[in-house]
Amino acid sequence: MTVPEHLPTTAGELRSAGHLPRSIKTEIRENLLAKLGAGEDPWPGIVGFDRTVLPQLERALLAGHDVVLLGERGQGKTRLLRTLIGLLDEWSPVIAGAELGEHPLDPVSPAGRRLAAELGDDLPVAWRHRSERYAEKLATPDTSVGDLIGDVDPVKVAEGRSLGDPETIHFGLVPRSHRGIVAINELPDLAERIQVALLNVMEERDIQVRGYTLRLPLDVLLVATANPEDYTNRGRIITPLKDRFGAEIRTHYPLTVEAEMALIRQEAELVAEVGDPLIEVLARFVRQLRESTAIDQRSGVSARFAVAAAETVAAAALRRSALIGESPAVARPVDLDAVPAVLRGKLEFESGEEGREQEHLTHLLRRSFAETARGRLGGLDLRPLAEAVGDGHLVTTGERVPGTEVLAALPELPVLHEVARRLGAEAADPPTRIAAAVEFGLEALYLARQIAKDSDDGMAVYGR
Repeated sequence: MTVPEHLPTTAGELRSAGHLPRSIKTEIRENLLAKLGAGEDPWPGIVGFDRTVLPQLERALLAGHDVVLLGERGQGKTRLLRTLIGLLDEWSPVIAGAELGEHPLDPVSPAGRRLAAELGDDLPVAWRHRSERYAEKLATPDTSVGDLIGDVDPVKVAEGRSLGDPETIHFGLVPRSHRGIVAINELPDLAERIQVALLNVMEERDIQVRGYTLRLPLDVLLVATANPEDYTNRGRIITPLKDRFGAEIRTHYPLTVEAEMALIRQEAELVAEVGDPLIEVLARFVRQLRESTAIDQRSGVSARFAVAAAETVAAAALRRSALIGESPAVARPVDLDAVPAVLRGKLEFESGEEGREQEHLTHLLRRSFAETARGRLGGLDLRPLAEAVGDGHLVTTGERVPGTEVLAALPELPVLHEVARRLGAEAADPPTRIAAAVEFGLEALYLARQIAKDSDDGMAVYGR
């Protein structure tokens, strides 16, 4: 990022411009209020939390609280924390060359105060972009106090400084995030003795390093994520630390099919066209998994599962397109068959379900397809299509069957145009898109037990 040229370059210019230091929590509060007052969305890219999580988070930030987000894996906790960057000022002044991000008019470290006293209004000012004021740490058992808070720097000691000199300290992540946001992912995985080191940071807003009487009035917003099982059952967050978080906010998976679909559309990188009907099938499939007694719900079914499922379906369509030279690549219901086999390993099954995983996933996928078909094709008389198939117009589909062959196997039927229309395809669309809609209708008839289907080795035949 290029720093705008009009910004002050010395402490004197900064003071003359009327710039006043403000705390990180005041900055976030004022910027959040400005966005809310202007009707802007403070949380771009966050789906499904509008009436639940976001109001709670906004209240916590306005109150100036440190926050822990509590939820199962894949609920968007980290994504939500990263959007906090947008509530910071785009550019913020710091003492040029200082180890910590100190405000030129309010230095906190011994080195910063010495520089400010020596140079006065000539103290050089640098500008830090908002993206540099967010630090994220994944809590792992090997994380040390030195990583988070700091330790004595042997190099500085070797240069001639005494061990009693506060400037021999190499600062850790938290002090280096002064006037910024510190996010700790999976906080319960942090060793308890390391969690103790955060107590002063959160309450007294200072740090202690190896017994040094160094008091830095740190200005940080501390946010963290945790899994409910770790947080409550295993009790890995020490009680004093839990007490210091001003807000504990529960996250959740999308509450509606529409929100689940919007999330898939937003996050999935699709290499081929996947229509809304198939996206809805996958959204319903994930919701079925989250309600299934065969799945270990303590570990959850991540939103990443739905995203990966959509990407797998798109990849199957692209592979077929490459094998038979079909264009454009459009996903068809037959491509859903790749989902259970490829993504089974992303789920944790309950004990006693060994050997039945594939069967269980296939059953729930078919149920999801049937629910989607009822919603999109409900009230439409598909008997002419079922009768045509029953009269000997067998339809073969598979990973090597082009869409033109699927369409050619059936006679011209008015109901096919209505099926295509309801599923988002028009008469002028490419055959691959229309074939996806027709195949959707055939699968709906099969699941309604109005026609038969024989599957073998990546091929399927709809018939009598």
